[in-house]
Amino acid sequence: MSRIGNRIITVPEGVSVTEENNIVTVTGPKGTLKQAMLKDISMKQEENKIILERKCEAAKAMHGTMNALINNMIKGVTEGYEKGLEIIGVGYRFNVQGKKLVINAGYSHPVELEIPEGLTVEANGNTEITIKGIDKTLVGEFAANVRKVRKPEPYKGKGIRYKDEHIRRKEGKKAA
Repeated sequence: MSRIGNRIITVPEGVSVTEENNIVTVTGPKGTLKQAMLKDISMKQEENKIILERKCEAAKAMHGTMNALINNMIKGVTEGYEKGLEIIGVGYRFNVQGKKLVINAGYSHPVELEIPEGLTVEANGNTEITIKGIDKTLVGEFAANVRKVRKPEPYKGKGIRYKDEHIRRKEGKKAA
């Protein structure tokens, strides 16, 4: 049973949600987001409430997904999303240069990543950055790509990690 799909979404003040040609558009104080409606799911709007209904039993699997996507879009245009990353290691550092993020992570060369349109990256010192944006998937995907440059290793914990991430540590080799 899709319990999340049956959830009624409340639209806050200053946010408008419209559906045209199977594309949902959410406009708010921080910007505009668009999402294609999934197959066999219809949207019904009454004042400031949105109800999603499935047309057939086959759409049951995507009912909750569409509800969560619209809810995330509403949260994105009102509050926005942010993800914090930190880099740990001797000589490891982040550097934001215009629309590029330069990462020194122990390689023979600095790694340069292009910051996608719609995201802002703020450097909180040399070892911490915060990725901000209104699209949850874009923020999460870019943060994962940055982390992928040098994943944290389990022995000393060196590498790039999320702010709230806990790395399981391993014990090193023991002398006999």
